[in-house]
Amino acid sequence: MGKSLLQNQACDGSLGSFGIMKNFPLTIWATVMASAMTFIACKSKPEHGVIPPPKPTTVHTRPVEQPKTLAQLQTAASRYNSVLALPDFEQTPEAVKAAVENAMKVADASLDQLGNLRPEQANFNNTVRALDDIGYKAGLTVNRIYLQKETSTNAAVRAAGTEAVKVFSDWAVGLDYRENVYRVIKAFADTKPKLQGEDAKLLEEVMRDYRRAGLNLPKAERDEVERLRKELSAVSTDFDKNITDAKGTITFTKAELDGVPETFLNQKGIKTGDDEYTIMANVTFHIITVMDTCKVEETRRRLLFERENLAREQNLSLLNQILKLRQEIAQRLGYKNWADYQVEPKMAKDGKTALNFLEDLKRGLQPKFEAELAEYQKLKAKETGNPNAKINIWDWRYYSNELKKQRYNVDAEQLRVYFPYQRVLTGMFDIYQHIFSLNFTEVEPPYKWIEDLKLYAVTDSQTGEPMGLFYLDMFPREGKYNHFAQFGIIEGKLLPDGKYQRPTVALICNFPPASADRPSLLSHSEVQTLFHEFGHAMHSILTRAKHSRFAGTSVPRDFVEAPSQVLENWAWDKKVLDTFAARYDNPNEKIPEAILEKLEEAKLATEGTRYRRQIGFGLTDLVLHSGYKEGQDTVKIANQVTADAFLAPIEGTAYVAYFGHLTGYDAGYYGYAWADAISADMATVFENAPDGYFDKNAGMRLRKEIYEPGDSRDVNISIRKFLGRERSNQPFLKQLGIGEK
Repeated sequence: MGKSLLQNQACDGSLGSFGIMKNFPLTIWATVMASAMTFIACKSKPEHGVIPPPKPTTVHTRPVEQPKTLAQLQTAASRYNSVLALPDFEQTPEAVKAAVENAMKVADASLDQLGNLRPEQANFNNTVRALDDIGYKAGLTVNRIYLQKETSTNAAVRAAGTEAVKVFSDWAVGLDYRENVYRVIKAFADTKPKLQGEDAKLLEEVMRDYRRAGLNLPKAERDEVERLRKELSAVSTDFDKNITDAKGTITFTKAELDGVPETFLNQKGIKTGDDEYTIMANVTFHIITVMDTCKVEETRRRLLFERENLAREQNLSLLNQILKLRQEIAQRLGYKNWADYQVEPKMAKDGKTALNFLEDLKRGLQPKFEAELAEYQKLKAKETGNPNAKINIWDWRYYSNELKKQRYNVDAEQLRVYFPYQRVLTGMFDIYQHIFSLNFTEVEPPYKWIEDLKLYAVTDSQTGEPMGLFYLDMFPREGKYNHFAQFGIIEGKLLPDGKYQRPTVALICNFPPASADRPSLLSHSEVQTLFHEFGHAMHSILTRAKHSRFAGTSVPRDFVEAPSQVLENWAWDKKVLDTFAARYDNPNEKIPEAILEKLEEAKLATEGTRYRRQIGFGLTDLVLHSGYKEGQDTVKIANQVTADAFLAPIEGTAYVAYFGHLTGYDAGYYGYAWADAISADMATVFENAPDGYFDKNAGMRLRKEIYEPGDSRDVNISIRKFLGRERSNQPFLKQLGIGEK
């Protein structure tokens, strides 16, 4: 994504997250300004809506020499009638403010021109397509600002970005209510134009979004909806900022961190005294490492208590405001609740369908969940000497890890030695270049917001056609966005002059940094995260959708994760891992097959627990958005739902105050499981292919039928074309250990 106006965060919740960042408001400009944070040869068919690959002035019959500098890449792009560009980042608070003000001013002038058309002058290009063009241009500015808000090393620029985003959000909400623009577009729609493919879909969805904005309501009611939405946008931006700014520091002694790897404890910034170690509850890899490995129960409890109270004081009142505003907006627009409103444009279509999906999955996992908790309880009883020991929410990670170590001889921390960051990155690049027929070339960025920033160009390996650019900002630092996500900067789009704008994106991650005596070493789950995140980048960069609304990861939110989730399977395949997984201190020592087999067994043995946690997040999200009642105890509701689906939160904590998905993924967290079901089915195409996960035909099907179309056609069509059949949930159930064997 791709919250409020600006952020759709597709990631895994409170501990460890990944996905896309997408920036946009709620209705028309929610997708007209879509910018991803988010495959059999492609032919231009009306139902497909995808522009076929442009033919270069020179026809190549064999792989060509790839351009190596940005200037060469831009020259090559021009031969394909396309444009390759980097953003011109604002570097002072004043420049940030001025850029957003100018973007709004230019967009307003263009919208005035559109709104002044006489009905008889209206056609597709000067109404619906023009709206997409205007939103796209404004979005280019706010995308840059949003990225800087989350990554700049200058605190003043970050603060200015937050304020600019708030101003832009408020302005953008009002665009849905420009009656002169609506009248012109409606006049065109009323002529029932004979449009096809992507153009027809664009008109249909723009009119749907005008309805969802309340343009069919009497003016007084419509004005009130607009006011409420602007208020919601401002409050949501504050909620997000408080999460980004939240810090939680706890110091422990060495004894209190018994079991935590020395390689972690000796990292810069962690060992802060002779017998003092500083753990940051807001840094994902800190908390996961300690919760996974620390033998001292009280340490785990204290750390999780700190984590689940981050932003509590600032955000609880804001969250109640957000929930109340959403409920009122939904009801004024004719919906029972916010869940029904939000899910309508997605694959599930309504809140009840999404809720039933999770409840069914919850029931199906109940026996496995109970069996896994019983195994953890045995381990805790043995370790503590207390036969009545209870598994608490601060225990599950530790005993899940202990089960893997003791029964399957799998230690997640010890596996890190096989995954040095640079080798994993290079190995992943090699795989994606192979299956998607691409070439990645490192180029020197003209501007770096950090010294170790990397920039790569993506070209088609057969033709040399430039496809896009991606930045890598991969390690944590003060003030930086603290999870894992793709941020869209420049979306793909067919420009008014007939040229195609190729995308530029950024991966913003927080992998463990190198230490004094070791390179950055990833856990196996972090390897999956890297494969996942880069999948979002591929989805964005390989787009050929005409309109920005449909480009790249701008697909229904309950599908957006599937094209990346499927790529996590590569991290479980021995042949794939053998291409890069080797000890950092002895590259000849590959990860043993027996370890990988045990790792898969261990994953299956603990999958019920992990997934019931995910279901807990999803149900909490849907329940909170299924109807706000004045004076409700939001924390109590959320904690009760979590306790019923997973394990009871610690008394006195309020994890929902730090649950970033409640803005941007609101009433949408169920989409992870929904997309998981689809991705498990999609993975069977590779599993059954002659070359498995290296199969180029399967890879090109993924590129052509899923990545290139984006949302330019119904994603159900794309899924069916990729699979070659109707989709099935059986691979997903098998993956969870509850389906047919």
